[in-house]
Amino acid sequence: MSTSSQDNASAYWAENLRIIITYLAVWFVVSFVAGILFVDQLNAIPFFGFPLGFWIAQQGAIFVYVALIWMYVISMNKLDEKYDVHE
Repeated sequence: MSTSSQDNASAYWAENLRIIITYLAVWFVVSFVAGILFVDQLNAIPFFGFPLGFWIAQQGAIFVYVALIWMYVISMNKLDEKYDVHE
């Protein structure tokens, strides 16, 4: 493997890790922080007739997870195109 392609592989992996860490941070905030730590404070806010903390833990988090999957797919496709490793 040449130095240039090795540098490209390292840069690709670094960007890949940055994307993964960013999406995992969002997942953690929605799941743990909003769904567990601040549930009592959020429950004081009504949302479609339900306490917001309950709604986030039961419904909202699922919407966020699906959105994160789509965002990850789009991000990785762009990254693959950038480094010319796309299918």
